[in-house]
Amino acid sequence: MGARSFDYSLHVPYAHVDKMGFVYYAHYFVYFEMARSAMFRQVGLPYMQLEERGVLLPVVVSHCEYKKPARFDDQITVTIHNLELRGPLFHVDYRVRCNGDLIAQGYTDHVCMSHSGRVLKPAKELIRLVEEDP
Repeated sequence: MGARSFDYSLHVPYAHVDKMGFVYYAHYFVYFEMARSAMFRQVGLPYMQLEERGVLLPVVVSHCEYKKPARFDDQITVTIHNLELRGPLFHVDYRVRCNGDLIAQGYTDHVCMSHSGRVLKPAKELIRLVEEDP
């Protein structure tokens, strides 16, 4: 992908904070998904539209490294900064920042799949999303 990036911001809800007062680690994967869904909507390709066309993108690998904690009501920004297609695999990199500080980073890998579970070639819209410059 070229220099294109996508930002998604939110305030941490109280329900996402653990007993220590930190965002529970698994919620970062929810934030990744929220950013990814917002990116698809932003480029005019809502995920539901892909599903209606018979293209699913299940997560097959997810990874997150935690640098600093986020707390209730912190405004965090998830930046998608890299998209790649590797055959039927769709790779997405994320950075999560709070007050300018990198607090987490990670990635998800998705496979292009039909409703029946057959691996598919990437949809042309995904190819355009990865290859187009901003």
